[in-house]
Amino acid sequence: MFENFIQKVKENNWPVYGIEVFYQGLVVNKYDFVPENRHPIYSATKVFTSTAAGIAAEEGKFSIDASLYDYLKEEIPTDVTHEQLETLRKISIKRLLTMSVPGYPFRPEGNNWLDFSLTFPIQYSNTPVFDYSNIPAYLAGAAVEKAVGEHLIKYLDTRLFKPLGIENPEYMNCPSGHFYGASGISLTVNELSRLGQLYLQNGQYNNKQILSESWVKEATAIQQMNREGGYGYYFWKYKDGYSINGKWGQKCYVFPEQQLMITYLADLEKGSDAIRLTMEQEILPGYGI
Repeated sequence: MFENFIQKVKENNWPVYGIEVFYQGLVVNKYDFVPENRHPIYSATKVFTSTAAGIAAEEGKFSIDASLYDYLKEEIPTDVTHEQLETLRKISIKRLLTMSVPGYPFRPEGNNWLDFSLTFPIQYSNTPVFDYSNIPAYLAGAAVEKAVGEHLIKYLDTRLFKPLGIENPEYMNCPSGHFYGASGISLTVNELSRLGQLYLQNGQYNNKQILSESWVKEATAIQQMNREGGYGYYFWKYKDGYSINGKWGQKCYVFPEQQLMITYLADLEKGSDAIRLTMEQEILPGYGI
């Protein structure tokens, strides 16, 4: 039961900010452990980047089958090696969206993140291998920005944020002014829930089609296998549905078959799995999961 979940969070003194349960078109349970404010969603930010790629693709401005070189060739440093240049010609945007370009460090470094990421000496393989890093999402976001000709957050303003009722989203740029793409957005529980609701409702929100149904299915399907059971375009496979994940307990779980979504934000640096396990024990059984 939802009340048992709340009680266990309080008993364990877990730093959970809030939780929201959306079922069959309605918010059926909501609890704020602290006054509702925006909090960092960390890697859940990545789904905004892949969503931007989907919108740009539907507008005919972007292709996930194109290479990283196709979009960022003007940004490549002149001292790049021939081997590195050939690698950039081979890396498709889809490989970036599915974390299947192994060899990157976890995050970009230095004062020019784009130069660092474009020249990092990875060994490209024709066989996709899952390797989680923030750099692929950063590069994918930079590619979208180049394709649409504006900052990614500005591009999404009228296409995603305003339709979802998210005003003036807080976000992070790299030192060169590009949207980070991998992390840095801060939202309330309800604002993150709206993104999940968009995907749960096959790209619709408030009766407006923001994303095509085909993109929603593609982005949330298993595109690359990993130890967790599968990965889409920055979505994680979870039971019969999928999830949007950020470190320290930022979660949005979506179960299309049950028309159910559960979103919570937290600040549990160690042991955030305890929140998930409690949700699995106390909330999911009530919906047949």
